[in-house]
Amino acid sequence: MKRSNRLVWIGGLVICVLVLLTFISAPTTSKNNSGSTYSRYPEGYGAWYAYMESRGTSIQRWQKPFRDLDAEKRPVTFVQITGYQRQPFLYSDEKEWVEKGNRLAVVGVREPVTAAKFTTMQESSAGQVKIDTRRRHPFNRGEKISLGDRFGAIVWEENYGKGTAIFVIPPYLGANAYQDNPANFQYLADLVSQKGNLLFVDEYIHGYKEPSVRKQEGKGDIWSYFAQTPLMPAFVQGGVLLIILIWGQNRRFGKPVALETPVVDNSEAYIQALAGVLQKAESRDFVVEMVGKEEQLQLQKALGLGQQLLDRPTLVNAWVQQTGVAATELDEVLNLQSQKRRLSEKELVSWLEKWKIIRQKILARTYA
Repeated sequence: MKRSNRLVWIGGLVICVLVLLTFISAPTTSKNNSGSTYSRYPEGYGAWYAYMESRGTSIQRWQKPFRDLDAEKRPVTFVQITGYQRQPFLYSDEKEWVEKGNRLAVVGVREPVTAAKFTTMQESSAGQVKIDTRRRHPFNRGEKISLGDRFGAIVWEENYGKGTAIFVIPPYLGANAYQDNPANFQYLADLVSQKGNLLFVDEYIHGYKEPSVRKQEGKGDIWSYFAQTPLMPAFVQGGVLLIILIWGQNRRFGKPVALETPVVDNSEAYIQALAGVLQKAESRDFVVEMVGKEEQLQLQKALGLGQQLLDRPTLVNAWVQQTGVAATELDEVLNLQSQKRRLSEKELVSWLEKWKIIRQKILARTYA
């Protein structure tokens, strides 16, 4: 092997090792979506949050540290959905805050496993609540049991000064997976609702932070993040080494690679062929029916509304409540696809463009 080629291989190997070590040692910044009201996954609480808004409850997502709650002038009910990550007691700062007259609801606390069945239906004021856990809290004096059975408490309250702490064992009490059991949503809503209190759901613990908080923590932009992690030294070293290699070789790395013949995508070819047949047959009503149903299902999924096709007023109301966008656009496309007349080609193209705009708006809201 020539000396120049050997230098290229050594340089490439050094860069790979540096990058690998950097990613292994760098801290993870992925958001924990379990219990987050932004999540549409089964363990998320997006559907419950939408339910709270639909019933007219004033609820907000909290994206600041816990200590910033002291700045609020009115009593606060603060909901933390942790997922078995903490014990059922208050830390000193939490206790001090609750004693001032606030309420703290912790959903998902660690308790010992009992002989209870894993899945039980518990009677409550909201109906039968589905509970999937064998964990129970031993009965103690001075605690108000909101939900439980002979094996122990599942949901209970403790008074601290002028305030109250609420502990809920199952972390998925009101998760998206329980949309088919509406009593779960109503029970959790009644549990955390308090007249005169501001209602906040903690999203800070799931990694969501307001811009002012990120800036204060020195993570306002990607360069601030790199400067605080091992990635920056790795990029600097790798960049210097790459410049030296390019300057020394002054040519492309490796031998020229012949272009490969592109592989025909059979699925795409089939779709194009089917589209051509439908166009010649002028089956635009079939296209509107099939595409309209799929677009509506995808929209319902994004809004956390399940897989059963909803009627137009229900879907439009949910769209307005969750996105804040006027109902005109969505109502127009739904009305057009419900008509029994054949659309012209121009009308069909316009209808598809409107669905595209709706998808873009819901995607922009999801990743905002």
